[in-house]
Amino acid sequence: MQKIFSSMTEILDGRKLADKIIDEISQRIKKAKLKLTLAVVLVGDNKISLRFIEQKRIACEKAGIGFELLRFPAGVPKEKLKKKIKEAVKKPSVSGIIIQLPLPKKFNTEEVLNLIPENKDVDVLSEASLGKFYQGVLPILPPTVSGILRLLKQYKIVIKGKNVVIVGAGRLVGLPLAIQFLKEKATVSIISRSTKNAVSFVNKADILVSGVGRAKLVNGDMVKKGAVVIDAGSSLSNGIVVGDVDFESVSRRASYVTPVPGGVGPMTVACLIENLTQSLVRGLSYKSK
Repeated sequence: MQKIFSSMTEILDGRKLADKIIDEISQRIKKAKLKLTLAVVLVGDNKISLRFIEQKRIACEKAGIGFELLRFPAGVPKEKLKKKIKEAVKKPSVSGIIIQLPLPKKFNTEEVLNLIPENKDVDVLSEASLGKFYQGVLPILPPTVSGILRLLKQYKIVIKGKNVVIVGAGRLVGLPLAIQFLKEKATVSIISRSTKNAVSFVNKADILVSGVGRAKLVNGDMVKKGAVVIDAGSSLSNGIVVGDVDFESVSRRASYVTPVPGGVGPMTVACLIENLTQSLVRGLSYKSK
């Protein structure tokens, strides 16, 4: 394993594991002769969103999966957007469909996400899908949750009994990850804007996850020596994608740390594609009911 900055710190290489997952998916698709297509809905021209979409397109190409981008200007009328999404959902050729977040503020995000039926909701973001995930009855996990769990498992990092602190309570990372860590029998704390003395919580974390999207939000002074630090945030700094974690200072204290890029991002994309491979089976089960 690659060592960085200190003899005790190890990089959690998400890109390497993600490549392995995509390769396994590609072989599975070829063997089963599956025909799958991922459709992505983008509203506006958010630069981070465009980069994420390109990563998904490349992953689909590597896996032998079709890719369709439904792109709309930020000013698209609400009803027109809803109509186009409903049309895409009904297409038999579309195996899974995702709404790239964030949407422009004029849209009701919940309403748009709920247009995606559970059997095609590979991002696990509709109310129906999230509800089943929280109950533990959904056959797939949210991609970021799945990606982080698989990364920890790959490096034999134990979750059970650990003190887990999650910075950010968003629907993409914080909330679903907190639920999953509770299921894994960890002690979980979520840090939000209203949390008082937030650093005192962070200092005690055995496993620290940040998914806020604010550069250098977490620095080495906040981190417990030997902690596992998962950077699930992303933002642009001088045109470069950066995470929430000040990588250099945190690396001097953490036992494991994920880089940005190359950590959680590739794993999220790989697990999204993996969810897509299950969508065909799920779709057939829905038709048989």
